[in-house]
Amino acid sequence: MTGPLDPAALVEALGARGVRPDDGVQLVAADRLARRPVEPGWPLVVLPATGAVPDVDAGLDAGFDAPVLPGRHARPAEPLAVLRGLYPPDQPALALDGRADTTLGQLTPEALADGTWLLPPLEGEHDLASPHALPWLAARLRAPDGCPWDREQDHRSLKKFLLEEAYEVYDALDGGATPALAEELGDLLLQVVLHAQYAAEAGVFDLSDVYRAIMAKIVRRHPHVFGDAEARSAEEVLRNWERIKAGERADAAAAADAARTTSAASGPEAAAAMPEAFAGLSRSLPGLAYAQEIQERAASLGYDWPDIEGVIEKLAEEATELLGAQDEPARREEFGDLLLVIVNLGRKLGIDAEAAMRAANAKFAHRFARVERYAEQRGTPLSSLTFEELDELWDRAKADERAGPLTPVGGGSAGDVEARQ
Repeated sequence: MTGPLDPAALVEALGARGVRPDDGVQLVAADRLARRPVEPGWPLVVLPATGAVPDVDAGLDAGFDAPVLPGRHARPAEPLAVLRGLYPPDQPALALDGRADTTLGQLTPEALADGTWLLPPLEGEHDLASPHALPWLAARLRAPDGCPWDREQDHRSLKKFLLEEAYEVYDALDGGATPALAEELGDLLLQVVLHAQYAAEAGVFDLSDVYRAIMAKIVRRHPHVFGDAEARSAEEVLRNWERIKAGERADAAAAADAARTTSAASGPEAAAAMPEAFAGLSRSLPGLAYAQEIQERAASLGYDWPDIEGVIEKLAEEATELLGAQDEPARREEFGDLLLVIVNLGRKLGIDAEAAMRAANAKFAHRFARVERYAEQRGTPLSSLTFEELDELWDRAKADERAGPLTPVGGGSAGDVEARQ
């Protein structure tokens, strides 16, 4: 028996394989697999290909006809490639139409398109590629017989890990789209899932609420895509974005004012220090990134120099005030003012201050690694060299940078040297 099965025969064939359709079964034609959000944790029946060109799904934007479901579109729109991205190679492919059973690794595109196949569900820690697998993992770690360390954690104890993982993603972005970036994004995603798990345990929210909140926000802030507004340039998009965000911040500020009347945690000084225009910004951001964010918000409201010359003049003014500061508190304050203007200069030039600072740090570390190497070649400890001798080695390092990567003494790699800085 080959070819498509009628509903009664399909139910009978599934029952013979131990699958009850009333418990939930996915039915997808082979040539529709690329567009469907297949869940490996449910039984999947792949029906014979229809041979028809799939239409845009009802209810979706007719102007966006993705051949592969977004989120899986690094792979080709080929049914077998889609399945192999979701299941392991030894995943059983059980024939429901009289063919011989096989595995996904041995299944051919032709057999997939012609037959009716059952892929049994992947369960627990084996369901690696499902969007529901990571929440399952978080809950499993927190179970009574789970991991003792994970069971002791809470929102506050994981704060430092959230920052660490975000910084590691930030660093990995310099390499572009790499497997290392995928791994770091996974580490960061785990932090999101864990915090949602803790909130779910407290009965406050779960991942469904996280998804809903960000989806609603992004749709709301893109009326030129999902509504009737028009935006013909990136500048118009940013103006619309800031206008919408300003309204959201006003609503959030009103809600915060109400909350502060019943909580002393924030205090009157904190309330006075954060204007509505900066509401929602985390003060845990690195200083340069925070400075750039608040200046971009101020600029979006019209508080900005009309040209870069004004920033340069302000830079000179702040440098003069720093030189004229009479004591340590005044020097610290004036130095902060100078940094703020430098960040503003970068913003006017289209430069991300945090990224530029990190790049400068990396360049300094690379050059100093060369200085260490040169001193080692001389057999002289760095601590015994004068400033003039060190500066001479520094100039040599700058001149030699174009000659190629540094080869560390005693094995290792240039990356190892940088990692130790």
